Amino acid sequence: MTRTPSTPIADLWPTLPGDARPEAAHRLLQAAVASFAERGFHATTTRDIATAAGMSPAALYIHYQSKAALLAEISQAGHAATLALVRRAAAGEGDPAQRMRGLVEQFTAWHARARTVGRVVNYELHALPEDAYAVVAALRLDIEREVSALIEAGVAAGAFQVAEVRTAARAVTSLGIDVSRWYTDRSTETPEELGRRYGELVLRMLGAEL
Repeated sequence: MTRTPSTPIADLWPTLPGDARPEAAHRLLQAAVASFAERGFHATTTRDIATAAGMSPAALYIHYQSKAALLAEISQAGHAATLALVRRAAAGEGDPAQRMRGLVEQFTAWHARARTVGRVVNYELHALPEDAYAVVAALRLDIEREVSALIEAGVAAGAFQVAEVRTAARAVTSLGIDVSRWYTDRSTETPEELGRRYGELVLRMLGAEL
């Protein structure tokens, strides 16, 4: 199998029109993602991040007030990207089962390709400052609502057999999120192959006829 490297931060969050952040700020984001994923937030120092970015520790503070500010930006951007993916898939063509399959395939593949970012944004939530956590929590709730609404549509159409929609929605997203924890470049399935298998698994879990 061709090994799939983790998606670079620049591919996940390209510079947007009007984004005035210098290239050094993007290097710090990349270094912070790698450091937080490898060591965890609390074990990572600002020196670790600055050194990985090829900068002095003092230079980091020109762009970010603290390593917590870096984590906040990474977490918010990562969740926003995931929410956009989920919304596109949920609003796609086809019946609820087809859209759910597509959503799960894309959600799973994203967390495999972007596994380094995925580990940081999903497993370092406890380290976020309170105000940043509130923003991320709202994004996570929006993701859950999109998935819940799609499940509800499937139930209404008679395609899904679900006792409790919110629990089912959390189970669906948890499957994909956990991929970022264990997936590596030595995994035997490509992100797309894994997405297809998870898509079928979720439909069976929701009681859909295949």
